[in-house]
Formats: sequence, C-alpha cells, structure tokens
Amino acid sequence: MAVYVDDHRVPWRGDRWSHLVADSTEELHAFAARLDRGRFHHQPRRPWKDHYDVPEATRRQAIRLGAEPIPFARAAQLLRARRLALRQAPDHGTRCAAGPAPGGGDREG
Repeated sequence: MAVYVDDHRVPWRGDRWSHLVADSTEELHAFAARLDRGRFHHQPRRPWKDHYDVPEATRRQAIRLGAEPIPFARAAQLLRARRLALRQAPDHGTRCAAGPAPGGGDREG
C-alpha cells in the first residue's frame, strides 16, 4: 500500500494544486487526516477517481510524511488501473446499478 502526490500543480485561488491518491480509499483518508485535510477536500466523483486536492504547501508536507511524488501521468495511470479493476469486479453490474456511492460520487462504469 502506498500514498502518492502528483506534480500537476493546477493554478487555482492563488495557489498551485496537486492530487493526493493512494492504493486504497482507507489509506487515502488516513493519510489525508495526517495532513489535516478534512473530508470536504475529498474528491469522490467516481470510485476510481478517489483523491484529495492539495495546495503546494500540503504537497510538500505529504512528501515529508512519506507520500511518493509522482508525475501526473503516473497518477492518471494509477486511477485508470483502479477503474479497470472495478469494471472487472464480479459484482460490477450490481455496484453500478446501485446508484450514488457514499460521499456523493456516482458509480459509473
């Protein structure tokens, strides 16, 4: 299990923002809590796009705490792999038909 922070650095609201992602949702939330990132910073749009947006200072703090810095392309690759794994899960049809995911994201496949 690992936590990653990409180098995307999107300019927004006077800062540069990156994405904090992890191998599991549980690990992502636990690490975000160590960064004092409340759940309102969580971006659960779809289960495979599970991430937190973090400003530059928090990105640096995440790296100090053990997050692996990765290129944005690698973060996108990790999220695509998660999407593929969810699509191949035996209960994918049931999950997709269930409607909204906890946290407000949808479960599109």
